[in-house]
Amino acid sequence: MFSVTIWGDRGSMPVPGADTVLFGGNTACIEIRCGERLIIIDAGSGIRSLGDWLVRNELKKGPIDADVFLTHTHWDHIMGFPMFTPIYVPGTTLRIRGPVNFEDETLEQIIGSQLSYRYWPVRQDELAAKITYQSLKETQLDLGDGIVVRTKYLNHPVLCLGYRVEYEGKAFATAYDHEPFSNLFPTDPADPDYDPMIAEEGEKAAREENERVEAFYRGVDLLVHDTQYSAKEYKAGKMGWGHSSFEYAINAANRAGVGRLLLFHHDPNRTDTELQELELFYQAKVAGRTRLRVDTSREGMTIRL
Repeated sequence: MFSVTIWGDRGSMPVPGADTVLFGGNTACIEIRCGERLIIIDAGSGIRSLGDWLVRNELKKGPIDADVFLTHTHWDHIMGFPMFTPIYVPGTTLRIRGPVNFEDETLEQIIGSQLSYRYWPVRQDELAAKITYQSLKETQLDLGDGIVVRTKYLNHPVLCLGYRVEYEGKAFATAYDHEPFSNLFPTDPADPDYDPMIAEEGEKAAREENERVEAFYRGVDLLVHDTQYSAKEYKAGKMGWGHSSFEYAINAANRAGVGRLLLFHHDPNRTDTELQELELFYQAKVAGRTRLRVDTSREGMTIRL
């Protein structure tokens, strides 16, 4: 069995309430099952519900063992870790991996800083679980049992990794938090700093980086991609914030031959009604024009690959 379950898909901050019941208000957390192996991507507020489910349903089968991969260490992607019940259960084993921005600051220090008396009633060294930490760069990992995990740097204000998980001939990938690479140099000849050669090199560099990201998730059966904004919203003042538009994600996934795309990292101000309307709009846009299936991520949904 190779399955993906969404426990949190909201961007930036949790937004519980009547307007987010359908698609969910928790921040990023994805559960992956590869046979008997448990992989978790991100420890946003959604990991609290996952932890409670694991304790209720799986602890009776034996100690909880999981590989946890963090896309990056912005708070909305790690804030749920202190509320992940298995860390307080003896016998739990977690292998936590993710990128760090500065070599002198370890992943353990970043995650563990939440577990201090200043913020939380339990310190990291008081946890019952056995936890190891490993900082990651672009790499390939063999997790055993036929599971391969590949990583790719994305475009975000801090170091951020996309993950590609391959198992039994199927593949799943994430591309969040991410925005398309763009030319950083002036392209307007009227700009006093404009240089045609530099502008051309900037365009080439951005194009090549975007092609590398698409190559990373090329041909996957399921892609979870950042779609926090519409193209109009993105161009109206969100460039450089580290997030993508619906239009970009759909076009990139189509170019890369992705089987199914989940629109993910919903803007915290986006209501269920708005997300439903956007889902129907973009599904209609691609209907009959591509084999790509487009759906909006919903908390609690499980997809079997």
